[in-house]
Amino acid sequence: MTTPLSALEDQIITCRRCPRLVAWREEVARTKRKAYRDQTYWGKPVPGFGDPDARIMIVGLAPGAHGANRTGRMFTGDASGSFLYPALHRVGFANQDSAEHRADGLALTDAFISAVCRCVPPQNQPKAAEIRNCLPWLEAEISLLLNLQGFVALGKIAFDSLLRLYPTRDAQGLKPVFGHNTLVQLEDSALWLLASYHPSQQNTLTGRLTQPMFDAVWESAHQLLGNRG
Repeated sequence: MTTPLSALEDQIITCRRCPRLVAWREEVARTKRKAYRDQTYWGKPVPGFGDPDARIMIVGLAPGAHGANRTGRMFTGDASGSFLYPALHRVGFANQDSAEHRADGLALTDAFISAVCRCVPPQNQPKAAEIRNCLPWLEAEISLLLNLQGFVALGKIAFDSLLRLYPTRDAQGLKPVFGHNTLVQLEDSALWLLASYHPSQQNTLTGRLTQPMFDAVWESAHQLLGNRG
């Protein structure tokens, strides 16, 4: 049965708004990584996925070149997902602690995972215009999550992009500053925004983001939901 989310997914995967990203995602899908030479890469924009009744939306930066750009599902089949899903499983947002491919049985409860950009950017660095082109897809997903209470932004770009959608200032009139486990109440909205360092290897292998630090974010998110029923 076609649902509003599945209809939106069909639209997202046909998007070709950003020529540089279209060329790169398709080039990566053609050349592949040696370890995945026998696999067919997704090579298209990657839609969000998860519980349609989610109260939390998790927002990352973009698909990984040989992760979601290969598997077609956010944070699936790469090192970032290998750090993210065990944390989600520990707090009860995921039914298993691994995500390898689209048919691996992973199911999310109370959570929906998306990203600022739907196509893998070269060097994981989307341009400002590419972010602007892609944000309407994120807005559309948000509009369909009718039980949404808040966001967990994985990384500064996700944090700043959500603040672009929900302009917010503190008591001094300043834009909130990104910081790990920082909580922001979004202006003119009942929604909150919780920030985390991105679970990339650049952060996890250097110790900038540790398992206890990451778990603290998800415990905060869980408590926020509990406090709001």
